[in-house]
Amino acid sequence: MKHIFIMLAWLSPVLSLHGQTKSVELEGYDRMRYSKEEITVAPGTSVELTMKTISDIPKSQMAHNWVLLKKDTDVDAFVNLCDQYKDNDYIAPALTSKILAHTGMLGGGEQETITFKAPSEPGRYTYVCTFPGHYMAGMKGTLIVQE
Repeated sequence: MKHIFIMLAWLSPVLSLHGQTKSVELEGYDRMRYSKEEITVAPGTSVELTMKTISDIPKSQMAHNWVLLKKDTDVDAFVNLCDQYKDNDYIAPALTSKILAHTGMLGGGEQETITFKAPSEPGRYTYVCTFPGHYMAGMKGTLIVQE
């Protein structure tokens, strides 16, 4: 039994290195930045992303989400329309087809873990915070999908 455990312990990191699952921890800050502005994954990788907001400001004034967009999305137009949908975590219902994955809107100390499959097509996919003004202030990043 000991040998099986050792073999599984050895295989676990090997599996994650070969595109099976990638865990990503991401924080959003009051200075309107993510802790990681680039995340690299292999095509089709299962990604477990944990987003946490670090803030002492009330959620109504400072909250963050993580929204991964399809490659063909006009990011400026997407974010501008989302500004109008406070009751939907600043996500425009008409634009949900442009979203590959997203977290909810998280206030200080809140976190959420989501799991999604990375696109199968290599390329650069933008992720943004849709809280009003955050994207324009620089709260964005790139999911790089490559072999």
